[in-house]
Amino acid sequence: SRLLATTKNQALTSSSASSQSLFASLSLFRLLRLVSVLENIRMILLTHNMMVSPMKEASKSIPLKIEVEEMQEVAKDFNQGFLENIIDRLDWPAFVEAAALLNQEGLPASKELLDKSDELTMKKLHHALMEVDVVTGNLVCTETGRKFPIAAGIPNMLLNQDEL
Repeated sequence: SRLLATTKNQALTSSSASSQSLFASLSLFRLLRLVSVLENIRMILLTHNMMVSPMKEASKSIPLKIEVEEMQEVAKDFNQGFLENIIDRLDWPAFVEAAALLNQEGLPASKELLDKSDELTMKKLHHALMEVDVVTGNLVCTETGRKFPIAAGIPNMLLNQDEL
């Protein structure tokens, strides 16, 4: 948040031709658009569910564990059609386990028990998938124990040179 605020302030003050910063090479409009995109990058459960460990020793089908230090809830528009399309792509057991770690209760134990016509259940699903943001913490490879830090809602999945 502080980095984005600083970036916005620099963008607004870097529009002069004499500026030698990186921001001088971008138009103010493009820079503010970039800042807007960066503000929407978040470590949400939908993102988590699609990620796997980059470790070469790890199976590519085992989900990462979440260790939460700080989380926040950010309201997003409810989209029933999007949820119905994404459900079949979810690793449901991994999603329910991660949701429980983030205190998101009341989700069906399996996809087969999910009633897509029940608006309350679909809104709980939407909330857990889209609105719960892990601000700081770690993603942990369950096979190797390697931790990937999450800072400002962005997971750092880069490997060290000896891990390549």
